[in-house]
Amino acid sequence: MESEIITSLTNNFESVSNQTEDRVSFWFARDLQQLLGYTKWDNFKNVIFKAKTACEVSGQEVEDHFADVGKTIQMPKNAEKTIEDIMLTRYACYLIAQNGDSKKEQIAFAQTYFAIQTRKAELIEQRILEQERVEARKKLSQTEKELSQVIYEQTGKNENFAFIRSKGDKALFNHTTQEMKEKWDINKSKPLADFMPTILLKAKDFATEITIYNAKDKLMNTETKISNEHITNNKAVRDTLLSRGIVPEKIAPEKDIKKVERKIKSEEKKTLNSKDSLSVKSDEA
Repeated sequence: MESEIITSLTNNFESVSNQTEDRVSFWFARDLQQLLGYTKWDNFKNVIFKAKTACEVSGQEVEDHFADVGKTIQMPKNAEKTIEDIMLTRYACYLIAQNGDSKKEQIAFAQTYFAIQTRKAELIEQRILEQERVEARKKLSQTEKELSQVIYEQTGKNENFAFIRSKGDKALFNHTTQEMKEKWDINKSKPLADFMPTILLKAKDFATEITIYNAKDKLMNTETKISNEHITNNKAVRDTLLSRGIVPEKIAPEKDIKKVERKIKSEEKKTLNSKDSLSVKSDEA
């Protein structure tokens, strides 16, 4: 396929895309019909039906990717007519392209175009989730440091902070810290929190924040009082998770947060180097 045609088709597909208020891209089926070279709506509906079936087979909710809507069009003598249309996600467009007539030049292009765009969206989503987890881990570290400081200020010592934290783990997971490390196959020397998914990091952070608040508000002046408070709060958070069908100790661990941080920094460095290179080339031109 010649580069001029590819450029033209790319511009066509991007020009008819729309965005929701949440900045999620979507296409109208009537627009996609024309782009893919289908002159009859009924013929295109057959392709959409196959795409919906593929969507269902893949385990996705069809309604999340194919939303029926009505569109008003102008008729002769200022008359109006409402016709059926469908809002399509990028994934829906990809499935439609995969089930279209591959002999059509537009379909061949769309199959690659939406596959690449869908992959880009997946990578962006993955990056956002990774960044959220990194931030949640940093927040927990800061909160635990604050609790350690509160213990020192109100009791005069905090050498048992690690012990208090481990009691919190026992209350949250119904397992000791070491038992969870063995369950998740984590090296004894590494922090358990470095392998927690975001939801558990936030749960643990929330329980710790409550401990800090109550320790200050109730002027707790012994490690025993603060330790018992921390146990109570972690149990309360555990009960909340259990009530929503989430069993903390049954959640699978995530990749070591240190490795995730290094990966993010490496990707950021590559992006910056790429921008610098483009800037240099632009200046030279």
